[in-house]
Amino acid sequence: MARSTEPRGAGGGVLPFGLVDVAGPSMVPTLREGDQLLVRYGAPIRPGAVVLFRHPFQQDLLVVKRAAERRPEGWWLLSDNRPVDSDSRSYGPVPDELVLGRVLLRLRPSPAWLAPGRGLERLLLGPRLSRLPGLARRFGVWVEEV
Repeated sequence: MARSTEPRGAGGGVLPFGLVDVAGPSMVPTLREGDQLLVRYGAPIRPGAVVLFRHPFQQDLLVVKRAAERRPEGWWLLSDNRPVDSDSRSYGPVPDELVLGRVLLRLRPSPAWLAPGRGLERLLLGPRLSRLPGLARRFGVWVEEV
């Protein structure tokens, strides 16, 4: 879950960036209770991105999850903390109109980039750098553990 209000500009429109605070354990180890995040509203989403969205059944509730895959009905969003199943496993795909934006970075307690560009992502997952344990994760590239 996330605590926030969508920021509004002087003209009444939504600003492209906002801050949210993490509430709950569903994104551990990536995010923890009290972390403050910078979100880019309207940013393109791709698999592996951490996203902010409105809960499908309780739309006044903002939630942070990882975009696992794009399905015809919307995004399949999962918790990084897999035992916590308050995600698409319980409410199904989240329609595009409920996905508000992409989390770019964690600001507090310690800054961490959560949205690398595609080029950096390819480089970190390439044959040379993928051999360095934990390097991709430190740059915000999600690597599924097996």
